[in-house]
Amino acid sequence: MASISQRDSAVILVKAAPRVGETHGELVCCAGLDFNGNWVRLYPVAFRTLEDSQKFGRWDTIEYGWSLPKGDHRHESRRLEHRSLVITGSLVEKSRAQFLARHVVSSLNDELEQGRSLALIRPRNAEFVAERKDRAVLDEEKTRFRSWHDQEANSLFGFMGKDLVPYEPSPFLFKYRYETIDGPREGTCQDWEIEATFLKWKRLYGESETLRKMTERFGVEYPKKGFVLAMGTHKAYPQWLINGVIRLDHGVENEIQQLLF
Repeated sequence: MASISQRDSAVILVKAAPRVGETHGELVCCAGLDFNGNWVRLYPVAFRTLEDSQKFGRWDTIEYGWSLPKGDHRHESRRLEHRSLVITGSLVEKSRAQFLARHVVSSLNDELEQGRSLALIRPRNAEFVAERKDRAVLDEEKTRFRSWHDQEANSLFGFMGKDLVPYEPSPFLFKYRYETIDGPREGTCQDWEIEATFLKWKRLYGESETLRKMTERFGVEYPKKGFVLAMGTHKAYPQWLINGVIRLDHGVENEIQQLLF
């Protein structure tokens, strides 16, 4: 199928932490829902080199141009045309719970069987885990970010005129062990907000206190009040990954069902 340039809009729900790829450099994978309730995956997004007016966050509504990506057959995937990106607003807070709850599913296996590669799932018995990265793995990550930074800084356009510092990867993997009706699962959180929370709080409180505070928030408060995981499958193989962690009070899905009948 030929790539056809189109324009669309969506509410952003997910921004994964930056990664450095061999082909396109430092990139971010983003995902959201359009206003017909369809998932969209925007990749690659060179987020840190966007104009400040284009740097969207969770719940922002955006308009964007896109074409079909090469080598990615997941039907939700869109290749973003960066210059076309415009933030048009933000979903108001009182509307967010119902907006999310309409799209929560119970079985990731069922979603996969139906050809879907993005989903919201409410985990049960969730346990938040901070796992220190192997020193060699962390050093390799830092080297990749610095090498890309140095290469871009010395290129003709140099970050499109922006003063960009090398991205600092987190020294920890943040994971959830949890259950769904499909059985027990474990996954690493790729959510940029969680990684950014660690880096920000570490500067304020130090590492030990930051880990304690994060465990309290994501491992105690979130499970107690309710939350969902934004899941996505890998391009190369059908394995579900945790792309985002979003607060959603327990019982909202039931409230919506009662309103519909």
